[in-house]
Amino acid sequence: MTQRFKTATALPLYVLNQGVNRLRAFRRDDDGAMTYPTIAFLLMMLGIGGIGVDFMRMERDRTHLQATLDRAVLAAADLDQTLDGKLVVQDYLNKAGLGEYYSPENVVVDDATLGRKSVSASVTSTFEAHLLKFSNGSDMPIYAASKAEESIDNLEISLVLDVSGSMRGSRLSNLKVAAKDFIETMVANTEDGKMSISIVPYATQVSVSDDLMAQFNTTGVNAFANCINFDGSDFNTTAMPLSATYERTMHFDPWYRYRKTPLGNYHINNEVCDTENYREVLVMEKDETKLKNFIQALQAWGNTSIDIGMKWGTALLDPSTQPAIANLTTGSDVPDVFSNRPFAHNDPDADTLKIVVLMTDGQNTSQYFIDSPYRSGASDIYYDTRRTDEWGYSYYNAYRSSSKKYYQRYTGRWEYDPRGGSNYAHRLTYPELFSYTSVRWVRDYLVNRSFVEAHGNSTKNARTKAICDAAKAQGITVYTIGFEAPSNGRAVLRDCASTDAHFYDVDGLEIKEAFKSIATSIRQLRLTQ
Repeated sequence: MTQRFKTATALPLYVLNQGVNRLRAFRRDDDGAMTYPTIAFLLMMLGIGGIGVDFMRMERDRTHLQATLDRAVLAAADLDQTLDGKLVVQDYLNKAGLGEYYSPENVVVDDATLGRKSVSASVTSTFEAHLLKFSNGSDMPIYAASKAEESIDNLEISLVLDVSGSMRGSRLSNLKVAAKDFIETMVANTEDGKMSISIVPYATQVSVSDDLMAQFNTTGVNAFANCINFDGSDFNTTAMPLSATYERTMHFDPWYRYRKTPLGNYHINNEVCDTENYREVLVMEKDETKLKNFIQALQAWGNTSIDIGMKWGTALLDPSTQPAIANLTTGSDVPDVFSNRPFAHNDPDADTLKIVVLMTDGQNTSQYFIDSPYRSGASDIYYDTRRTDEWGYSYYNAYRSSSKKYYQRYTGRWEYDPRGGSNYAHRLTYPELFSYTSVRWVRDYLVNRSFVEAHGNSTKNARTKAICDAAKAQGITVYTIGFEAPSNGRAVLRDCASTDAHFYDVDGLEIKEAFKSIATSIRQLRLTQ
């Protein structure tokens, strides 16, 4: 029998069984089920991340563009900027690597009004996206806009200037140059009628005109000059209400011993309260020539009263004095346009900036005043109108009504008045006595009595601080200049200034730069969009 081999046409059964078992195991196995969803999710995250990256890149460039545009319009709007505003904006963008965004039609310059200049610029462009395009996105728009305006709106300025004796010589000369340049700069950059400047010269006291003094209620007699002895409480406020009563400074000389003149002739001329017109406060003026001529005429002598200068400087910015200013506009003292000034503090409708520039080369020194019992009434001194000799024999120290005789200290004799004791020997009032005779001479040669008191450095420093604090509380901006001043004076000025940056410590011709810096600072440079 012939053996025959079988030909295999399929896998062996055991192999098939193994395959079936593995298929069944594969069907039951869930490894790799999230592969495709994961790949899809990663692609989606890549798209979203791409959008975020492009948005961050765009915001980075937009912020850089906006900051550059802000700086550009600020520089272009500067009133001192002599270049064309469009060119300034273009130059800023070019230097920042953003020149592609510049378009001249999108820059607008408005400088038609004196004292006001505005520049606006805008950018509308396309930001090229990168990763965003992977998610079928496109380029994005980019915008930036800015507007700057430098303007001098309503300004009320008080220049409070030290004209005490230590200012003689080059100091006063340098002050005049600096202050006149300040006036010129401010007037040139301000619309007429928008700025009022008061100049307050101060030494031992502050003198004002007859017309201004007449607006206030005062006690005391003074036929020659107009000053006020303020109470300590007066320095706690910038207000100087017309309804209050103020003590008028007497006309007297506290310094010189040999100072007397015949009654009715020339009064003493080294008085605490100055009688010269050029030492009186110049109230709210706008005319450049008048302001500069007033400064040029200033002369220096006397002690230093920073507190009184600051008091008057702030009072002329306080609305409490508005009725007085309005009355002065009816004459020729104040321009009519200022009849409604000073404006109220922080008045949003008036949009007014109130400024004090306080300058001194020294520190507070003694402020003299006549003691209360000797401010009025009849004195113990008689004056013989027949005698005018320089040795003072015309003064009598006492009178005996019983004998109708007058005591002459120099001769040591009692003398009759040939006309019965009433025609030649005239009993002087205290205001008469001190107007023609220094108080030291009366004290040393007639009655051996003190008539004068004084406020010293510490009292006046405290008063200066009080009025400076009151000014700053009302929103008045205070600039101070220590012009070769001693440490005590510099400390007072630094404390008085609105901030440390508002205090200037200068020597010599540096005072000119201080006033220039203040003029620049006053001009309100601000972003308006």
